[in-house]
Amino acid sequence: MAFCRGWEFGLIVFAWRGKPGAVPPGLATRRQLRMIGLRPNGQGAQALLWFRHRKPYRREEMADLFRVDLAAPVRPLNAARIFALDKAMAARRWCPQCQRDVGYCVPTSYKRCWTCFEANEYAEAC
Repeated sequence: MAFCRGWEFGLIVFAWRGKPGAVPPGLATRRQLRMIGLRPNGQGAQALLWFRHRKPYRREEMADLFRVDLAAPVRPLNAARIFALDKAMAARRWCPQCQRDVGYCVPTSYKRCWTCFEANEYAEAC
């Protein structure tokens, strides 16, 4: 038996609180669906799961719960999707300042590779 914590956005809210029976059987989060090889299949959230996050600055989290019986199998990767993912990852490795592939994902906070960032920081300090 699962205990309801209330209602939010018209959906039932269940509280995790570290108890295995906190959510009724037949409901799962996206991550749990993915672990068993399923996807939500376009269905909307049926309920919400409220839990406290480990990181102190994140505090409380809400996760959507989906019905497992309405979920569909994950679509397999085909050649076009693999090519698109490779192209997207290559774009993330491209430094816009020095115009080269640096071999790692360029940090979004600096928007350039570490070599360009350090050279610019050194030039500004002098």
